[in-house]
Amino acid sequence: MSTPERARQLRRRHMHERQAAIFGVLVAALAVAGLGSAAVYTGTVTLGWLDRPFSTPTPSASAVAAVYCPPAGALPVPYGQVTVNVYNGTGRTGLAATTAQELTARGFVVATTGNSDTVTNAARITYGAAGSAAAYTLAAQLDGESMVLDARADGTVDLALGREFEALADPATIVLDPAVPLVGPEGCVPLEQALVGPTPAPTPAPTA
Repeated sequence: MSTPERARQLRRRHMHERQAAIFGVLVAALAVAGLGSAAVYTGTVTLGWLDRPFSTPTPSASAVAAVYCPPAGALPVPYGQVTVNVYNGTGRTGLAATTAQELTARGFVVATTGNSDTVTNAARITYGAAGSAAAYTLAAQLDGESMVLDARADGTVDLALGREFEALADPATIVLDPAVPLVGPEGCVPLEQALVGPTPAPTPAPTA
């Protein structure tokens, strides 16, 4: 026959058993965690995600603007047939005007001069598909320029001078054989692959 005292004893025993079970689980978990930490610390076990450096993903090749080759077999354009707009992409006063004078002296046709957004390299040449050969003819007068194809329909070429620009190339060092086709930079994309015209470049504001 169960008495009140017997019932209390059973409840206490059950409570102690539950406490012992919980305590045992906690001790086992701590032991496993300790062994795992020791294994990682000594190098016995490695965590792959810790070995990966934390870095910003690099842009894919498709995110970089393509540089297009001149048309296959295109020959240099006579200077007098290349119409250039010269822009100043630096804070140096008069740079566009003086460079335009030098280009005119070499035989190029300068349509206008003005200012553009800041250009960080030596120069930026912007042109349409119709002016590709003219753009590469102009590029031979420079060093460190970038080539940007836009959607203009005519053959004019924009030359935006940049912070690293010092002077036009020495005419004696320019090798343009009127009988030898133009060659683009290594890795350039055939112009024929420019199926969809890029967004036209912003028009620079003219100088006063």
